[in-house]
Amino acid sequence: MLINRLSEGIKAAQSVIFINMKNLNLITGAKMYKILTVNDKIRVPPSNFNMDLENAVKQSLEERWEGLIEKDIGIILSVVSVEEIGDGKILPGDGAIYYPVGFKILTYAPELHEVVKGFVIDVTEFGAFARIGPLDGMVHVSQIMNDFVSYDQKNATFNGRESKRVLKEKDPIRARIISVSLVAKQYKIGLTTRQFGLGAENWVESEKKRLSESGKHDKSPEKASKKDKK
Repeated sequence: MLINRLSEGIKAAQSVIFINMKNLNLITGAKMYKILTVNDKIRVPPSNFNMDLENAVKQSLEERWEGLIEKDIGIILSVVSVEEIGDGKILPGDGAIYYPVGFKILTYAPELHEVVKGFVIDVTEFGAFARIGPLDGMVHVSQIMNDFVSYDQKNATFNGRESKRVLKEKDPIRARIISVSLVAKQYKIGLTTRQFGLGAENWVESEKKRLSESGKHDKSPEKASKKDKK
């Protein structure tokens, strides 16, 4: 389940990220995306000898690196470019050629306390799963909203008793990362939407509107009168 979600997330992120490669600062949580230079020795099999060398090397790098999760750098989304290819060597008993290679990779590393945007992809009785960039995080039922929350199994929604807020699948949300665990292809990301300015987009907009109207009503007649006299 996690591996499938990881694969789907990578594809979705790649389709968005490369369009915005020159403007990563415009993406929510952009500092969690990084381009790193890496050196490795890569195996090019005989079946790819008929390919252009750079393309053959890049294909081998993609097969080996893309989708990996490294604790220190996060998830490797893509091999961006091949920067340098050294002299190849054939090892005894192996018909492939091994090349020392320098290349660039695009990574995503979720950071604690970062505010991220995403959308709900699944609602269960213990919480909601949300896609944030290339990975999925979970908002535990206790972290959904600052209200008594009930789970509607029939409609797959969470409902706030006092606020009347509803959270359902496909809702765009804004959340804060409160826990991160990255190990191999197993990862866990905890999210909260309880804090001010977080939650489903329609909650945030409603809260902004309420505060705006509240601010207008807070203006006293006396202050308004003095302002008119000026």
